[in-house]
Amino acid sequence: METNLSTMAASQSQDWVMRSAIVADLEELVSLEEVCFASPWSRKSFEAELHGNPFSQILVVPGPMGASGSPLLAYICVWVIFEEIRFLNLAVHPQFRRRGLAKQLILQALRIGVDQGCCRGMLEVRHSNQTARTLYESFNFKEYATRNSYYTNPTEDAILMILEPISKTISDKKDL
Repeated sequence: METNLSTMAASQSQDWVMRSAIVADLEELVSLEEVCFASPWSRKSFEAELHGNPFSQILVVPGPMGASGSPLLAYICVWVIFEEIRFLNLAVHPQFRRRGLAKQLILQALRIGVDQGCCRGMLEVRHSNQTARTLYESFNFKEYATRNSYYTNPTEDAILMILEPISKTISDKKDL
């Protein structure tokens, strides 16, 4: 997978294709997760999100030709629960970071939330992950609390963030 991604990283335009994840994406989701995180979600976690959770939505950015089974460049997993959209996980392959993929995935997730009646977005992020915190702040998420020792490998606090209302953020970011 690395060789193909290296070639793609040099030539990919900024017009990213997004789609909902399907069962055929399972192996690529697990692979991307393992490349991106020290404590990755397990295959069973992804299976639960794809099969058993009616609130869950996973958006993916596929690699070449957008076909199932091709390498995934990025994904976001959210839960839409009544008036709230909860951001569970966001991963971008290291070779494709800082190209707008995460911003586009967040914006699309917020659009889905608004379309389904959400007025508030919620997430938690590692205290040390300043890049992610800055990204979420660019969408007007605000810090409102801390969960001590929430993360493992290494043990670290979580910063809880909220965005309310989300509709204004979507209109402000429509040009992404």
